[in-house]
Amino acid sequence: MTAQRDYEIFEAGDVTLQSGTVFPALNLAYKTYGTLSPARDNVILYPTSFSAQHVDTEWLIGPDGVIDPTRYFIIIPNLFGNGLSSSPSNTAGPFPKVTYHDAIAVQHRLLTEHFGISTLALVYGWSMGGMQAYHWAALHPDMVERAAIVCGSARCAPYNHVFLEGVKAALTADPAFRDGRFVEKPVAGYRAMGRVYAGWAMSHGFYRDEIWREVGFTSLEDYLVRGWDATFARRDANDLLAQIEIWQSGDVSRCAAFRGDFDRALAAIKAHMLLMPGATDRYFDVRDNEDELGRLTSAKSAVLHPIPSQHGHRAGNPVNNPRDQAFIKAEIAALLSR
Repeated sequence: MTAQRDYEIFEAGDVTLQSGTVFPALNLAYKTYGTLSPARDNVILYPTSFSAQHVDTEWLIGPDGVIDPTRYFIIIPNLFGNGLSSSPSNTAGPFPKVTYHDAIAVQHRLLTEHFGISTLALVYGWSMGGMQAYHWAALHPDMVERAAIVCGSARCAPYNHVFLEGVKAALTADPAFRDGRFVEKPVAGYRAMGRVYAGWAMSHGFYRDEIWREVGFTSLEDYLVRGWDATFARRDANDLLAQIEIWQSGDVSRCAAFRGDFDRALAAIKAHMLLMPGATDRYFDVRDNEDELGRLTSAKSAVLHPIPSQHGHRAGNPVNNPRDQAFIKAEIAALLSR
């Protein structure tokens, strides 16, 4: 028996991508929470992160959560390459190069054409979701009232790019990778990728202080096996590569509107901006947000409030971490009050 789908599909039709390639019958999967107000002014957009689908990120939505569906109409658009929206795993033929700009263009069509939304109270995103939130604020400055960039940045830093090269190398070393694509599940590759991620995702202090014990792991190896070895095996390997390419090419200024002028792209942002990196995050370093802060010259307000955590990049996705969750909840409440 086929499981009932818990999300909707926006059929975008044939879409001309930023590269000039036409993507035929492109689909955007999304899920909504709460009720759209008559004025259509209570909307929060919450894009997904790397390899995540909406079900992986909806944990922070709730009356007592970070985002309250009794007050806001929340939309989670699934990023291309995550297996629900158009991805290598559900698309016939070669999968074209897709960018954040392409994703935001289709998300914008969903909001305006399908829902009639012209104002976003907040765009909230963690990691790749944070990069999408930055793109939204720069590309649609008159539409975005607030943006929360949680462990994200306006472009992929060189250090971040190198980390992703390591992830790709671990995954594609599996013999299942042939002629530029995976022809079967890379069992060893998934495990190798998980081990690489485990080293980068968490901080030195997280391992030094054995913080993994707080959530029930009995040893470091137990944490690596149960916490990381199968993390990415739930996703199609070709989908993972497609999303890594989106991540690595991320840059708000790399489009016709800004022509590579990073200062111009950030100066276009008018929203109230909250930059909330993890204090010990090594993917999206605090210093990148510090640099961006000074370039947000047209923002209504812009603050940098790092999450004081030893959880590295995962500080921004504190599913079983009440301390970091409380910090994020308080920051978002303050942002929404502006």
